[in-house]
Amino acid sequence: MIAAGALGMTERKVAFALSFALAVLGLVMAAAAGQGVMAVHGAMAMLLGIFLIFRTGGALYDDGPADERFERYYDAPTRFGIAMTLVWAIVAMAVGVWVAALLYWPEGTPAVPWTSFGRLRPVHTTGIIFGFGGNALIATSFHVLQRTARARLAEHVSPWFVLIGYNLFCLWAVSGYVLGSTQSKEYAEAEWYADLWLVIVWVVYFVLYMRTLARRHEPHIYVANWYYLAFILVVAMLHIVNNIALPVGWGVAESFPVWAGVQDAMVQWWYGHNAVAFFLTAGFLAMLYYFLPVRSGRPIWSYRLSIVSFWGIVFFYVWVGSHHLHYTALPYWAQTLGMTFSVMLLVPSWAAAGNAIATLNGAWHKVRDDATLRFMFVAAVFYGLSTFEGSFLAIRPVNSLSHYTDWTVGHVHSGTLGWVAMIVFGAIYTVVPQLSGRDAMVSLRAIEWHFWLAVGGTLVYTVSMWNAGIVQGLMWRAYDENGALSYSFIESVQAMAPYYLARTVGGGMFLMGAVICAWNCRATMRAARGEAPDRPIVAQPAE
Repeated sequence: MIAAGALGMTERKVAFALSFALAVLGLVMAAAAGQGVMAVHGAMAMLLGIFLIFRTGGALYDDGPADERFERYYDAPTRFGIAMTLVWAIVAMAVGVWVAALLYWPEGTPAVPWTSFGRLRPVHTTGIIFGFGGNALIATSFHVLQRTARARLAEHVSPWFVLIGYNLFCLWAVSGYVLGSTQSKEYAEAEWYADLWLVIVWVVYFVLYMRTLARRHEPHIYVANWYYLAFILVVAMLHIVNNIALPVGWGVAESFPVWAGVQDAMVQWWYGHNAVAFFLTAGFLAMLYYFLPVRSGRPIWSYRLSIVSFWGIVFFYVWVGSHHLHYTALPYWAQTLGMTFSVMLLVPSWAAAGNAIATLNGAWHKVRDDATLRFMFVAAVFYGLSTFEGSFLAIRPVNSLSHYTDWTVGHVHSGTLGWVAMIVFGAIYTVVPQLSGRDAMVSLRAIEWHFWLAVGGTLVYTVSMWNAGIVQGLMWRAYDENGALSYSFIESVQAMAPYYLARTVGGGMFLMGAVICAWNCRATMRAARGEAPDRPIVAQPAE
C-alpha cells in the first residue's frame, strides 16, 4: 500500500519535471532563435509546458486508490487521443475542402501568403495523415494492447508524454507550413528540431508498448499487436533515414539535407510509400483485426491467414517505393524492382481484405442493422479496391497514363477516405461507449447520417478524380495528324473544372460527417454519469 502510494507520488513528480523541462526547452528555443519559425515553436512549447505544470498535480494522474488502479485498464490517454483525433479530423478536413475549392475558385485566395494553396495543402495532408490518423493509431493501440494483453499500461506518465509530445510535433509541423518553412520533402517536412523531438517521442512509445507486452497475463500475442508493432518500429526507421539533416545553426530552423539528386528521390519515395505501408496500412489493419471481431461477435475467419498476410505485407511493401519514379533518372532495374513487388503485394493485401469480409459471413444481418459495423465493412472493401488499384497503377504502361494526373489523387483518397477514415470511425463508435460507461452512442441516427455522408462523399470525390485523371492523361498524350499536341496544357486545366467542383462537394460531405461524429462522441461522453471509471482487467469477447 505504501509502495503503491509512493509510486503514484513519484509519477506526479516525474510529470512535473517533464512539464518544467518542456517549458525550459521552449524558452531556450525562443531565446536562441529570437525571431522566425523556431521562435514561434519555442513559444508554443513554453506555453504548453507552463500549462502542464499546473495540470500535473490534477486529475490526469490521480487514479484513485493505488491498490485498485492496477486492477483496471488505464483508459484516460485513449479518451484524450480520440478527442485529438476528432479535432484534427475537423481542422484538416476543413482545410482540405478549402484548398479543393481554391482549385475551382482560384480567385478566392486572399492576398495573404499564409492562405495560399502551396502553404495550406501540406497543412491538410499532414493534419489528416499524422494528426487524424496518428492520434487514432496511438489511442486505439493503447486500448487494444491492454485488452489483448489483459494488463494495464506499464506506467502512467509515458502515455501522456507520447500523446502530448506527438501533438506538439503535429502542431509544429502545420504551423511551420503556414509560416512558409518546410524541408521540401514528400509527406515529412517539419524542421530539424521537430524531427528530433518526434524521435524521442517515438522511442518512448515503443518502449511503453514493449514493456506492457512483457507484463501481459495473456500468453498469446494477438495479431493486432503484430501490426501495431510493425507500424511503430518501421515508421521510426523511415523517419530517421528520410529526415537526416545538418542544421544551419542551433538558433535557426533551416538545415542542409544529407541526400541529394536521384538518391534523395529514392529515399523520399522509399519513405513515402512505406509511410503508406506502415502508417496508413499496418496500423489500421491492427484496428480492423481487433474491432471487427469485437463488433461482429465473430472470430477472425482465418487466424493463420492473418499471420501469413502480415509477413507478406511486411516483406513486399519495403521494396515498392521506386514505382513512383518510372520514367525518371532512377536506374531502370530499380524501377522494375518496385513495379514487380507492387504487383506481388496484391496477394497479401487481398488476403487481409478477404479475411475481414469472410469474418462477416453469417453476420450480414448485423451489417445491415449496425452502421458502425457497416463502416468496418466498407473499410475492408475499399482496402481491397485501393490495393488493387495501387498494384495496377505501378505497372509502367499504366503509370505512363496516370502519373502526375488527378487519377493519383483519386487513388490516394479512395484509400484515406474509404479505408483509413472508415475504419477509424468504426473503431471510435465501438470504443467511445465503452470509455463512457454506456451501452451505445447517444444518437444511433447520427451514426446513420454520418455513414451515408461518408460513403457518398467518398464516392463523389474518388469517381470525380478518377475521371479527371484519365481525361488529363488522354489530353496530354493526344497528337494531331501533324504530330503536334492536340491540346495545350491550359486547355487540360480548364477541362478539370466540373471534376474539381464535384471534388469539393464530396469533400464537404465527408467533412459534415466528421462534424456529426465529433458532436455524437462529445454528447456520449457528457451523457456518462460523472467521470467514466476505467474498466476492470478481464478477458474480452472475441479476443
